[in-house]
Amino acid sequence: MGSTFFGLTPADKSSIYNTIHEIVFHGKGGYSWTEVFNMPIWLRKFTFLKMKEFYDQENKQNEKNYNQRKKRTVAKPNVKPTYSIKASNK
Repeated sequence: MGSTFFGLTPADKSSIYNTIHEIVFHGKGGYSWTEVFNMPIWLRKFTFLKMKEFYDQENKQNEKNYNQRKKRTVAKPNVKPTYSIKASNK
């Protein structure tokens, strides 16, 4: 038959399960799979978008810090060693 009027398509299920996984995984133990699965859809979407915002902002800040550290140069003294003193053979 293939009618999806009373159910979800496989693509819809995959999207829902992916969202649930992302919330549980990136929630760092704050949510269980059952809690997220039973959340109202509007709350699940809100939670997912807020987590995405947070991690996008964190990644942007990490990239900024990395690029700043990458631009730094180490100050090296302009010293030319002289090897005119020989070690004694005692």
